[in-house]
Amino acid sequence: MPTHLLSKSTFIRGLQCEKNLFLYKYHPELADEISDAQQAIFDRGTNVGLLAQQLFPGGVNCAPPNHFQYDQCIEKTKKAIADGVTTLYEAGFVFDEVLVICDILVKEKGTWHIYEVKSSTSVSEVYLNDAAIQFYVVKNSIPDVKEISIVYLNNQYVRMGEVNINELFSIENVNEFAAEREDFVKENIARFKEVIMQKKEPKIDIGPHCNDPYPCPFIGHCWQHIPEYSVFNISYLKSDRKFELYKQGILKLTDIPDDYPLGASQRLQVDCEKNKKSVIDKAAIGEFLSLVEYPVAYMDFETMMPAVPMFDNSRPYQQIPFQYSVHYQKKKDSELIHKEYLAESDCAKDPRKEFIEKLLSDLNGANTIIVYNQAFEITRLNEIARDFPQYEVEIEKVISKIIDLMKPFQNKSYYTPEMKGSYSIKAVLPALIPEMKYEDLAISDGGTASRIFESLFNNCDLIRQVEIRNALYLYCKLDSLGMEKIINKLFHTIKPN
Repeated sequence: MPTHLLSKSTFIRGLQCEKNLFLYKYHPELADEISDAQQAIFDRGTNVGLLAQQLFPGGVNCAPPNHFQYDQCIEKTKKAIADGVTTLYEAGFVFDEVLVICDILVKEKGTWHIYEVKSSTSVSEVYLNDAAIQFYVVKNSIPDVKEISIVYLNNQYVRMGEVNINELFSIENVNEFAAEREDFVKENIARFKEVIMQKKEPKIDIGPHCNDPYPCPFIGHCWQHIPEYSVFNISYLKSDRKFELYKQGILKLTDIPDDYPLGASQRLQVDCEKNKKSVIDKAAIGEFLSLVEYPVAYMDFETMMPAVPMFDNSRPYQQIPFQYSVHYQKKKDSELIHKEYLAESDCAKDPRKEFIEKLLSDLNGANTIIVYNQAFEITRLNEIARDFPQYEVEIEKVISKIIDLMKPFQNKSYYTPEMKGSYSIKAVLPALIPEMKYEDLAISDGGTASRIFESLFNNCDLIRQVEIRNALYLYCKLDSLGMEKIINKLFHTIKPN
């Protein structure tokens, strides 16, 4: 049985960073913990891969029982080919001490065609390198391998009824690219083998490669010498400028020279950190608050982005609103009335109609609707109006009442050092109202909320379902309640002494 030093995934790791490859091989315990949100992304890729097998039905699955028994995968692949099987899933091959497992392998008109499945909506450079290493190994393992294609999701596909597999997926032949990259593949295989055989961690400093093409799983290890708040947190400063400061030994904002060229917003952030002062432009804040006309509704949405559309009249990765929280206030000093909605995790029930009908009812009577980052909510509302035109007129009325609470913080009319250069509500709310912190919540950001809710569609554990739903209620509620607290803080700020 041939052994391997590298695999397709470790080859891609090595292209990003040799240190990433080395640590993965010898010190996997140093990797950052995989979050629930990250695991949801991995699961999505697995599920899309399984669905794509329906493009070529009736194949033999050669997948190994686990990641440590690849030899069984290779033996099963050899036997299937010897037996005349023409469609294989998870077929395994080793050549030049490199292991690859093909998503789909099909014999068509006497020649083999490799199909690599991706859960994205386009073909990227990293996918092309992925194809190149596969093509190199497989064509040197079995005869008559002539073609390799990447299968990915067609973002123009609109589901109507049952999912049409042939329309859901796009297939792009990348045979020419894979063949042209053979020398590149050979050279890097040799390079990565040397890295592994040295058994000494490569001395590679942090750099832009840490997040290109993927966030490295060893960032926590390699970046541990970087302060929690550093030059890498300067807003709008380009990555190369940040690393320029880093290479000069400048990590803290307080160490940046006064004559170092920065934009006005960046200089304000640095000066506020150096002097531990806040900037409050009462005139600008007052102008913003003049837009507020009671009754007011504070509104926040959460959405999910299924790779494979779950509902009619939706596309791959379309943002589907599944939750909102609204705090309604008749007058500035009136009691807050909380209204909320959270969809059921039922693939047979599109939440959008129920969502918008209840939302329109709960917003009734509001003269001003306050959101944080209006581009998000307005875009979602416009998408619902497009897909459900019967609500278009009412949605337009809602949009006309929206104002964006993010603006006074985005333009730094109100800035404190505690915001650390960020104007997101996750930074602004605890900076202004210290007792309101997202870090205390089980779900603390929109991305996690999206992926966790989507995971409920495949989770039959009723206890876990209740836990997640309760966490979602608390998270979304904090966003809309937090906006009311911020508005109160702004009104108090401009109040005459």
